[in-house]
Amino acid sequence: MSEAMLSVKDLSVSYGSIHAVKSISFEVREGEIVTLIGANGAGKSTTLNAIARLLPASGEILFHGSSLMHVPGHSVVKKGLAMVPEGRRIFLRMSVEENLEMGAYISSRTEVKEQMEDVFRRFPRLLERREQTAGTLSGGEQQMLAMGRALMSKPKLLMMDEPSMGLAPILVEQIFGIIRELNAAGTTILLVEQNAQAALSVADRAYVMETGRIVMSGAADELLASPAVKKAYLGG
Repeated sequence: MSEAMLSVKDLSVSYGSIHAVKSISFEVREGEIVTLIGANGAGKSTTLNAIARLLPASGEILFHGSSLMHVPGHSVVKKGLAMVPEGRRIFLRMSVEENLEMGAYISSRTEVKEQMEDVFRRFPRLLERREQTAGTLSGGEQQMLAMGRALMSKPKLLMMDEPSMGLAPILVEQIFGIIRELNAAGTTILLVEQNAQAALSVADRAYVMETGRIVMSGAADELLASPAVKKAYLGG
């Protein structure tokens, strides 16, 4: 069994009097796709933002054995962790190429060139639109750009927050195909998704969140077949 790349222990996050994440523990091993699934408001996105050090939290977050608890958000990328945020959050008035460059602020000029070529190989649509303003891209293209921007830092662990949100079914299929390819090429992935069917179909393991707690976990294929999961999240 591969080692735990990311280990989250007793993680809690509060917004004022609201206890959004309640002492959860889970791990992501090297080479895996792990997904957090659950209804809107379950605490999934809050968990990712806490790991990325964008939100204050208590507990412990270990990445390759080192604590991230006192690492500022802008330094997490240097550790080898990148996030594709919910809603993409690309720079709409900048070009595709400029957006990608923003994801490589820790890299040398030579590395930026190599990484951009790699992103364009993976996303040929972005190559075709490299000089186009990001705000004029379709929803699917903007999601590809958000993924490409995160990949510019060559992360060991890629965290993705709701990559299928707002996309047509055919584009969802395409995005999840890319997630599989990234993982096969060696990127470990932590995926947050409301589309439980798509997430469980691509993941190795899964954790189910409800109201800030992990209520179920296991192999993704087992949860996909679980009557409780089917009833709650798959419309079964």
